[in-house]
Amino acid sequence: MPAYQGLEQQIQLGNIPLQSGEVLRDGWLSYVQMGELNATADNLILIPTYYGGTHEGVMPLIGAHGPLDPDRYCIVIPNLIGNGRSISPSNAPNNQSAGHFPHVSLYDNVRVQKRLLESRFHDAAPALVMGWSMGGMQALQWGCLYPQQVKRIMSICATARCWPHNQVFLEGVKAALTCDPAWHGGFYHRQPVAGLKAFARVYAGWAYSQAFFRDERYRQLGFDSILAILKYWEDDHLAQDANNLLTVLESWKAADISANELYQGDIPAALGAITAKTLIMPCTTDLYFTQQDAAWEATQMPNAECVPLISDWGHCAGAPGRNPPDTARILTACAKLLAH
Repeated sequence: MPAYQGLEQQIQLGNIPLQSGEVLRDGWLSYVQMGELNATADNLILIPTYYGGTHEGVMPLIGAHGPLDPDRYCIVIPNLIGNGRSISPSNAPNNQSAGHFPHVSLYDNVRVQKRLLESRFHDAAPALVMGWSMGGMQALQWGCLYPQQVKRIMSICATARCWPHNQVFLEGVKAALTCDPAWHGGFYHRQPVAGLKAFARVYAGWAYSQAFFRDERYRQLGFDSILAILKYWEDDHLAQDANNLLTVLESWKAADISANELYQGDIPAALGAITAKTLIMPCTTDLYFTQQDAAWEATQMPNAECVPLISDWGHCAGAPGRNPPDTARILTACAKLLAH
């Protein structure tokens, strides 16, 4: 596929009232647009970003030889609040920077994304909202908040809520980072290097499956040993801001598409409200967004199909471009969904 870059843009949002009751002041959302909205405004595809990633990590899905073709669709990739591109602890004004940054839910993120479509894209009804991991969680949140607007949903290695074992996993990696004395409650003078390295090493053991390590599939990524891939994970996390990572982690840990005034915690009701043609694609070896949880959720949606991604790559089977055969299967399923 040819490489598409897109132009990163921002929309200024002023003061954003949050579910927590706090206000995120002088907020902005960063996003990338590829392709143009057509005259009938029916070709918009929304791809929210995932944990630890930005719009750049979504780019392997985009290309003229696949279903996500910018010559045909207007593809919009909004960055999660807290990921370092949209307003985040690392770039917020001083009165909300670092440990002062308020809690932002996925509901808050989706409401802000709706404002983006209203302001810049004529409030177009998305032909598809899709995403991997936290991106898939946002896609499902879109589906129940705006059922008359969203036409199709594709949720890859994700669930509509953060189920209890997933929360335990997140508490573990969070503890690994915040045990570093340099963390200092989020008001550190330098990045907590030891904590970031520990966070990365613990996370790596969850991101792939047991078979991935047993069968040395990391060699397909160019690593000659387990230590080499762990070093890669360390380096990747050392390039990120600890407060940003934990802000988005808290958004993930509290995620529940029914946790709002509309559904008041009734997860079956929220799932039942998703009337869009929906494809749920869990990985068979995902250790925290499990196939069992995703499949149950699909049974609660009136127009959903669960098509497992059979892979030994665990949660990372859904990562755009990480394992080309898995990405090819995802794109094939996406093409079928768009043709529906």
